[in-house]
Amino acid sequence: MTGYVLRRCGQAVVVVLGVTLVTFLMLHALPGNLARSIIGPRATPQQIATFDKQYGLSSPLWYQYWTFLDQLVHGNLGFSFHLSRPVTSLLAAELPRDLILGGLALILSLAIAIPVGVVQAVNRNRLGDYVGTGVGFVLYSMPVYALAIVLVQLFAITFHVFPAQAPQSSSTIGLLEHPSGLVLPVATLTLVTYAQFSRYMRSAAIETLAQDYIRTAQATGLPERLVLWRHLLRNSLISVVTLIGVSIPVIITGTLIVEQVFNFSGAGLEYYNAALTNDYPVMLGVTVVVGVVTVLGNLVADIGYALLDPRIRY
Repeated sequence: MTGYVLRRCGQAVVVVLGVTLVTFLMLHALPGNLARSIIGPRATPQQIATFDKQYGLSSPLWYQYWTFLDQLVHGNLGFSFHLSRPVTSLLAAELPRDLILGGLALILSLAIAIPVGVVQAVNRNRLGDYVGTGVGFVLYSMPVYALAIVLVQLFAITFHVFPAQAPQSSSTIGLLEHPSGLVLPVATLTLVTYAQFSRYMRSAAIETLAQDYIRTAQATGLPERLVLWRHLLRNSLISVVTLIGVSIPVIITGTLIVEQVFNFSGAGLEYYNAALTNDYPVMLGVTVVVGVVTVLGNLVADIGYALLDPRIRY
């Protein structure tokens, strides 16, 4: 296991470097000029040349990338010219808020999807299974922004149950002091993620129910509750663990849309604003963080295989 983890960590470094390279090249290929967006539309060519020289933007592209990697190794993600603050400081302030939003959605979606998937598998091809499948397909096919707008219209405008926007506190603690404002953003991400998890859980549970050890456990007179808990659930969770690892970037990109709809101050909203203003350091910094989280999520999922199924060896 130790050797496998070390190999995966080495692969993770290569993947992250590839992500930074591709993102760096794509951002510099976008139309627009950073100097003009900072100085203003009336900037003269001389002012633009001075700005580019001062901040190293006139250097060859390979040298700019090498400088970025050197800064990245030392924990420096660059400087946001529009916000006049380091990107590291910006992400340190905003990522905990995203962690609350995405973490709550992930926990709630798993808490709902796992038992629902098992119940659907045990009662497959019955009314409850058909209803659950229909709801899952509707939620899975619905765009995140559309579901968010529907929830706002229903619970904020029509019935006035929850506020239409997230808490506007600048601190993470202040965010938790107004939980009612978190209900709709968290519910949006939870419903979309639940639909995906429940379908995988149902399929995995149906496949596990057809195994010989399940029939043997039932034939020995073991209570149904113990069969489901000891044999069905644990073996069915392997595919869901895989899905958790690859769903982390999906949840993060979902928070970008949710933050925009509910005016939730987080890294996703900052990324959106940076894209509008050509703030390359912020976009590159957020992309690097998402890439690292994605790689770590897949690594944790692979390690979870061995914990759930001792027969798996690396």
